[in-house]
Amino acid sequence: MSKINTQCANAIRALSMDAVQKANSGHPGAPMGMAEMATALWGLNLSHNPNNPHWINRDRFVLSNGHASMLLYSLLHLTGYALSIEDLKNFRQLDAKTAGHPEYGFADGIETTTGPLGQGIANAVGFALAEKMLAGTYNTDDLTIIDHYTYAFLGDGCMMEGISHEACSLAGTLKLNKLIALYDDNSISIDGDTKGWFTDNTKERFLSYGWNVIGQIDGNNIEAVDQAIKEAKKSDKPTLIICKTLIGKGSPNKEGSESTHGSPLGADEIAATKANIGWNYGPFEVPEEIYNAWDAREAGDAREEAWNALFDQYVAKYPEKADELLRRISGELPEDFESTLETSLQNLQVKGDNIATRVASKNALDLLAMNLAEIVGGSADLTPSNNTFFKGSKDLNITTGEGNYIRFGVREFGMAAIMNGLALYGGFIPYGATFLVFSDYARNAIRMSALMEQRVIYIMTHDSIGLGEDGPTHQPVEHVESLRLIPNLNVWRPCDAVETLVAWGNALQSEGTPSLLALSRQNLPHQARDSKTLQNIAKGGYVLLENQDADITLLATGSEIALAMDAAKELNARVVSMPCVELFRAQSKAYKNEVLGTHKILAIEAGVTRGWYEFADAVLGIDHFGASAPASDLFKHFGFTVDHVIETAQALLAE
Repeated sequence: MSKINTQCANAIRALSMDAVQKANSGHPGAPMGMAEMATALWGLNLSHNPNNPHWINRDRFVLSNGHASMLLYSLLHLTGYALSIEDLKNFRQLDAKTAGHPEYGFADGIETTTGPLGQGIANAVGFALAEKMLAGTYNTDDLTIIDHYTYAFLGDGCMMEGISHEACSLAGTLKLNKLIALYDDNSISIDGDTKGWFTDNTKERFLSYGWNVIGQIDGNNIEAVDQAIKEAKKSDKPTLIICKTLIGKGSPNKEGSESTHGSPLGADEIAATKANIGWNYGPFEVPEEIYNAWDAREAGDAREEAWNALFDQYVAKYPEKADELLRRISGELPEDFESTLETSLQNLQVKGDNIATRVASKNALDLLAMNLAEIVGGSADLTPSNNTFFKGSKDLNITTGEGNYIRFGVREFGMAAIMNGLALYGGFIPYGATFLVFSDYARNAIRMSALMEQRVIYIMTHDSIGLGEDGPTHQPVEHVESLRLIPNLNVWRPCDAVETLVAWGNALQSEGTPSLLALSRQNLPHQARDSKTLQNIAKGGYVLLENQDADITLLATGSEIALAMDAAKELNARVVSMPCVELFRAQSKAYKNEVLGTHKILAIEAGVTRGWYEFADAVLGIDHFGASAPASDLFKHFGFTVDHVIETAQALLAE
C-alpha cells in the first residue's frame, strides 16, 4: 500500500466531498483533514476482518467526532465491509446505513453511535477497559486469546466537552495501555478559530492524567502518524497522539476554514479540490488499484484464522473457560438463571423483608449475580450509599485486569458512557450507580444506552423527598417522570424488596433495553402477594389489593405504595402498584383495563404529577422543589399522609 498511500487518502477525501455534496448536507472538512490519519491507522495498523466484523479479538475503532461520519463510511467501503457505493450515495437519507452520524447497528463496522461530542472517547475507554478485564479473566500464562487495541479519533469539540476529562482521567488511573487516541488538532470549530475559547495545554492535561503523549506531529503526514501509532503500542499507559491537521485539506479556497466544517463545498470547489490533489475521477468513482490497495479482507481472514487456531488450543486445554467466554460474548445468561430468579422470588415473598429498596438491590445482586461472570459494576463515589458492592464483588486490579467492581469516582457522565462501551464490547452486563438527582449529569449517556439498545443497568438511589435533610438540591422530584420520557428505557420504582428483585431480574434479561432502578433511602414495608400477583409484577403494573366493592382505585409506586395500602383500609378502595410504567404500557389492552378497573383513579407519587394523568383522574404529588428536614416531617408537610389521601380521594369521588 505504501506506494499509493497519498491516493488512498485522497479516495477518502473524494468520497467524503461527493457524498456530502449529493446529500446537500454534512461535514466534509474533518474527513478531508483526517484522511492521512485514517490511512495510517486503517491501512497500516488496524487489526480487523471485514468478512467477520464481530471477530472477538479485532481492534476496536471509535470515531468520537461523529460529524466526520463520511470518514468512517469511506473506510468501511474501501476496506471491504458490506457498505456499497450506493450506500455512500444514499448518505443522510431515510433508512440509509449511512446516517448523518454513525449509528450502531446500521452497518457492520460501526462499533458505537457517535455524535454527542466526547461520548465516543468515553465509549473507547469502556472498550479498552473491557479488553483489559476479559484478558485478566481468560488469558493464561501459555495462551493469550484477548489481545487487541482500541483506537479513537477525537477532535477539539470532544476535548472541550467535560466528559472527556472524566473518562480520560479514569483511563490514566486504570493504566489502559491498549487505548490509543488520535487527536485531530485542527483548531477549528463551528464558530471559527478556537484560539478565542480553547487554549488548553492539551499535552500537559493528558500527562497529568497519567497518559503517554506523542506530538504534536504532522497529522497530514501518513508516515509520521504510522510511526506514532507504532511507538504508542510500546507504552504501559494509554496514549494520546496529537495530530496537527488542516480542516478541509486540499480545498484551494476553503482549506483551514470553518466554512468546510458543516456545509458542502459546492460543485466548483470540489472540482478545484480534485484537480489540486490530482484526483482525476468523477463523483463516487474510485479506480481499481485504489480498491485493491485498501482491501483488508484477505489480511483480515489470515489474522482471524491464526487466532482461531490459537483459540482451538484454548478450547482443548481450558474448555470451561472457553465455554463461559463464548456464552458471555453471545449475550446469553446461564441456563439456570430463570429458575434461580423464580426460586429467589418465592423465598423472598415468604421472608418479607422490611428494608430500603437500595438495600434490597444489593440483596438482589447477592441472589442473582454470584454466578454471572459478565456482571461488572461500580458507583460514582457512593458505594456505601448506593449499596452496589455485593458478595461477589471484587475490586478491579489495575495491574492484572482481574475483578468486577470499578470505583468510578465522582464522574457520573463518564461512568455512564464507559458502561455503554462495556456493553457494546460484548461479554459484559454493566451497572453503575449514583443518587437519582444526579442522573441529570449522566442523562445524555443514559439516552445513548436507550438509543443503541444496550443492556446497561442504572442504580439510582435516594429517589424522593425521603432522603430528607440533604434538601431540595438532592431531592429528585422531577427526575423519575423525566426519565420515563426517554424511549426504550425501563424505569423501575419498586415498593419493596420483592419488586426490587423483579426489577433486577427483568433488567438482567432485557438484552435490547437499558433499565434504571429508582430506589429508596428509607425502609419500606413488605407487601403481601399471592402467586398470581407475584407473577404479574413483571408486567410493570398489577393489582396489589383487590376489592370487588371498591369505589376508587389508588395507583402508586415506590414508597407511596405503603401509604396507599394504609389509606385503603379507611377507604373502600383497591390498590394498583405500577413499578414500571413502560412495561405496563406494553401489555395487552385487556390486561391494562383489568388492572386499572372501571373506577376513578387517584395516583400517588412523591414527584411531579403531569405524567400520571395518562392513567389517573387526579394525582397527589409534588409540582415544586422539596425542603430540608427529616423525611417523616417532609412527607407530612407535603401532604403524603393517610388523612390527606382520604381527603383527596373523597374530593375526587364527590366531583
